[in-house]
Amino acid sequence: MAYTQSEKLRSLANGKHENATNGILLHSPVLYDLTVWLAMLGKEQAFREKLLQLARIKSGERILDVGCGTGTLAIAAKRHVGPSGEVYGLDASPEMVAKAEKKARKASVDVLFRNGLAEALPFEDGVFDAAMSTVMLHHLPAKTRQQCAAEIRRVLKPGGRVLAVDFEGFSEQKRTFLSHFHRPHGHVSKSDIIALLGAAGLNTVESGPVGVRDLQFVLAQSPTALS
Repeated sequence: MAYTQSEKLRSLANGKHENATNGILLHSPVLYDLTVWLAMLGKEQAFREKLLQLARIKSGERILDVGCGTGTLAIAAKRHVGPSGEVYGLDASPEMVAKAEKKARKASVDVLFRNGLAEALPFEDGVFDAAMSTVMLHHLPAKTRQQCAAEIRRVLKPGGRVLAVDFEGFSEQKRTFLSHFHRPHGHVSKSDIIALLGAAGLNTVESGPVGVRDLQFVLAQSPTALS
């Protein structure tokens, strides 16, 4: 019996993983959502829409959200890709995935969430039009970040896009009360993200401030088949 690519992806995503991540693992969905709400000053929906615009998400595309947390961005992405598109969310925390699945059911949105590792993506080569990694890289040690970037490059189609967003880090003069929410986990500068993705064979297309706090984005692209 022949299977479609979507059926193969869902089969892979429904599998189990037994390895532990080397990164920081979050276990409280409630605290996670509260922290995001505070960091975005209550404007999380507008923030998510801005991220999807930066990622250039289009109708009919297949999208992967790496480090999806409680699934809010993946659910918003599904609304952008429409019925003909697909969205997959992956997180190393079982608690985050459970919350994401609950959110998707409540919203009546078909997103497939998977408990898995960013450094060992459970998907075939060249199957996604775009991937997103938002406020996640600073949770990973340097070597694991490199593995994650290489894995994202592997699962992207030729010409596929990746949007990476993370905290640039406040100077001492610009530190605020909210900066302490992510200070224990560190930050990843825009130049470091560009270098990280470049080393994985991804070419930066656009970069700059997101417009919220100290968040910076990098949009990169995998080489086309003719490159």
